[in-house]
Amino acid sequence: MAAVSVFPSPRELGQALARMVVEEAAAAAGGERGRFSLGLSGGSLVELLARELPPALSADPAADPARWVVAFCDERLVPPEHPDSTYGAYRVRGSGGSPA
Repeated sequence: MAAVSVFPSPRELGQALARMVVEEAAAAAGGERGRFSLGLSGGSLVELLARELPPALSADPAADPARWVVAFCDERLVPPEHPDSTYGAYRVRGSGGSPA
């Protein structure tokens, strides 16, 4: 049965999500293939992960992002440089910039 978690604020949700991603990545690193696969959607998730994932990664070197396979889930079928692109949103947020 799936669990449902409720968080009092987006910040606490982001921190919990980042910790979960890092824990899963660290566990996968010790697996047979040593890779962690992650599918990322857009929307409010972009800001949450851009803010909370870097500090969570710093806390656990076993979750080495160099061993990740990341897929950007984008139902709009736009090119990466398009303003509505999920990839583009992460690229801009991850570089400290603001969206176009």
